[in-house]
Amino acid sequence: MQVSSLNEVKIYSLSAGRSLPEWLSDRKKRALQKKDVDIRRRIELIQDFEMPTISTKIKVSRDGQYIMAVGTYKPRIRCFDTYQLSQKFERCLDSEVVTFEILSDDYSKIVFLQCDRFVEFHSQHGHYYRTRIPKFGRDFSYHYPSCDLYFVAASSEVYRLNLEQGRFLNSLQTDASENSVCDINPTHFLFAAGTAEGKVECWDPRTRNRVGLLDCALSSVTADTEIDGLPSISALKFNGALNMAVGTSTGQVLLYDLRSSNPLIIKDHQYGLPIKSIQFQHQLDLIISADSRIIKMWNKDTGKIFTSMEPEHDINDVCLYPNSGMLMTANEAPKMNIYYMPVLGPAPKWCSFLDNLTEELEENPESTVYDDYKFVTRKDLENLGLAHLIGSSLLRAYMHGFFMDIRLYHKAKMMANPFAYEEYRREKIRQKIEETRAQRVQLKKLPKVNKELALKLIEEEEDQQATRKRKQKNLPSLLKDDRFKVMFENPDFQVDEQSEEFRLLNPLVSKISEKRKKKLKILEEKEKEAQEQEEEPEGKPSDAESSESSDDEKGWVEEVRKQRKLLRQEEKVKRQERFKEDQQTLLKPQFFEIKEGEEFRSFKDSAKKQKLMKKTLGDRLKLEEKLGTLSVSDTTVGSKQATFKLKKSEQQKKQQEAEKQHRQERKTLRRSAGHLKSKRGRGQRFH
Repeated sequence: MQVSSLNEVKIYSLSAGRSLPEWLSDRKKRALQKKDVDIRRRIELIQDFEMPTISTKIKVSRDGQYIMAVGTYKPRIRCFDTYQLSQKFERCLDSEVVTFEILSDDYSKIVFLQCDRFVEFHSQHGHYYRTRIPKFGRDFSYHYPSCDLYFVAASSEVYRLNLEQGRFLNSLQTDASENSVCDINPTHFLFAAGTAEGKVECWDPRTRNRVGLLDCALSSVTADTEIDGLPSISALKFNGALNMAVGTSTGQVLLYDLRSSNPLIIKDHQYGLPIKSIQFQHQLDLIISADSRIIKMWNKDTGKIFTSMEPEHDINDVCLYPNSGMLMTANEAPKMNIYYMPVLGPAPKWCSFLDNLTEELEENPESTVYDDYKFVTRKDLENLGLAHLIGSSLLRAYMHGFFMDIRLYHKAKMMANPFAYEEYRREKIRQKIEETRAQRVQLKKLPKVNKELALKLIEEEEDQQATRKRKQKNLPSLLKDDRFKVMFENPDFQVDEQSEEFRLLNPLVSKISEKRKKKLKILEEKEKEAQEQEEEPEGKPSDAESSESSDDEKGWVEEVRKQRKLLRQEEKVKRQERFKEDQQTLLKPQFFEIKEGEEFRSFKDSAKKQKLMKKTLGDRLKLEEKLGTLSVSDTTVGSKQATFKLKKSEQQKKQQEAEKQHRQERKTLRRSAGHLKSKRGRGQRFH
């Protein structure tokens, strides 16, 4: 929990601190809480009070039990039960929500205005009905006496949807090109709509006639304000029967009395950002206005600043919990912030323990400013050899380190590093030498790998800079690009200039490389001289570069021919070396094992097969007809029919012979058995 104070107003940030990921098990969460002090000391007022990426709107139900927030991604609404201090339900939607309204006292009736012109109704069980408005909606308000929903959109009309009859009514025609925000007075139900031209039109819902027009754009422009364009209305809020606050897109808040066309107070946020939200705090007569960067609280009578808050992330919406000092914000971050200010009011009933907690903190205040003390971190203590003092009275824990007596710090530093002054003196001398060296001509530092390629890139950059116009932007350098850093560091990327591809693709590289090699030698010599001598003697003339002109196309052709001749000669030499190696090697016979059941055939069979494969299909068919393995016959339809006879292997022949012998043996057995039966029958008849 972070505590900040401005104008002697203490603000307790209840959502400060790191949040644990959802996928962690309870056991790991408990282990982290034991190890990490920050996690142990954090206050999680409502469990998982956050969105996946960002939250756009946040509201509290009229009974104060439910907090509802919408956000992305994916578009969803989350409802949190304050009595259980946890999430009650979550519903995903088809598109992002522009704004929403809770019609009932609890979460049973909700209306969503979505960015794709759809209006979605939810009941207690979930999605109930969906309809569409003609233009893209910006805001809407609910008129309780007539059960009408008033929608302002990117058009001059204000659409009315009656929830009792379930149909659209005649729309209100305004003078604006586009309406941005709207609100209905809770006392006399006056409808007000803010326009893109910086005006507020007030309508009576009973007669459907316009009863007033306020030009807020002209009133917001004063002698001190600087604006680039016409300010439009970005926020609107009624307070009681007569007061109305208007926020503009240029960062001004105007407080009006409905009986006058001139504003009572004009408050400028000084940031030039559109006002996102306006809330009224009745106990102290404060107005809470917020843009995307800051939340300001100021007195509505005098305009004096009461306090302000600047969260880390941009603000999308602000919600003041009724009759309490709690403030909630929807931000451009997953976590939704919760602030508690005891000055504004007591803590809500469901978190009454906050009052006791803040009272204890105020009774035992921790001083944050120390005289004659030095702030050190844990690493500094380890370097000084004072890590064993952690937990003693000599060190006082504060934030991410400790406060210790400045005298003890100086003594420990002198003992740990007695030559600190000498090191400081050497460092100063080194800095002065570097300053003098910077005035001289600086040498080009080339990488260890692909030096010639780096030199080529440097020359091309210098040529481009000389020919490029002033207005054109500087192109990025390959040497400074992180994507190509490995090419000049890893020796595996070294360019092989002796390879065939390199020599054929770069025929002129030999002549150009000679120039670069000379430059490289010059640069290496200069680097050696700079390393050997601390100070370079002045007056040395720089080596003049050779001004040899590059060859024309004839020279290029000759160079290509030379490279090809050289490559052919190298290939001949390699062939001769291979031939000599083959002659020297002795060939030894190799033996192969034949599988069981197979017989060795001569290598002539494979040669015959290869010859057959070279012949055409017709020749092969004729040959197979002669051998008897193929028979071709004409059919009745007119086509030809070919039947093949596969050659039988020796194993198949042996199996067929064994089967024939087995059949013959069975026949003989059957015949002998038949003769015996006939003899026995004759003997019985004789007896």
